[in-house]
Amino acid sequence: MNQLKDVQPIRDKQQLEDMRWALRRHCSERDYILFVLGCETGLRVGDLLKLKRKQIVELKCRKQKMLKVKEGKTQKIREIYIGNCFAEVFKYASELESEWLFPSRKGSKAITPTQAYRQLNNAADFAGVESVGNHTLRKTFGYWFYKATKDIAMLQGILNHSHPSITLRYIGITEEETNNVLKNFSVFN
Repeated sequence: MNQLKDVQPIRDKQQLEDMRWALRRHCSERDYILFVLGCETGLRVGDLLKLKRKQIVELKCRKQKMLKVKEGKTQKIREIYIGNCFAEVFKYASELESEWLFPSRKGSKAITPTQAYRQLNNAADFAGVESVGNHTLRKTFGYWFYKATKDIAMLQGILNHSHPSITLRYIGITEEETNNVLKNFSVFN
């Protein structure tokens, strides 16, 4: 019987590097770029897979690093800064022959979310990272954004969540904070 995985953000910088290494070494540049772009933008994998090559290439022509994306779940248009990973993503995109940023090797379409999940989990097995799924990229973005800024209201807006508690639960902060408090708590101290 298939159990649902408890998908988590990657909370350790070394594990992030191990995932990047595993994706490049054991999967493909396509899968590596998907991981990097997902972790840097917080976009859902489904939205990343709809990106076209020309959306990235045109950014260079316009000397911009703001990517416009219509989110599938909310139907909202989002402008996302990709300057932190633009050079890698642009280099990859400029070498593609497909119209899709994340092309399938079978046919002329983008890879499916199922294929993205498989590749991420293959890399996670090599890297020794647990609880990885398609939402890991988005959760990882949220986790590290929150750790850097402590601005839950801004993160809530970025992720389009309706309440800060949803955002904190989504990125695993409430559970992590509770566990940290419990490690140092004792009734007898």
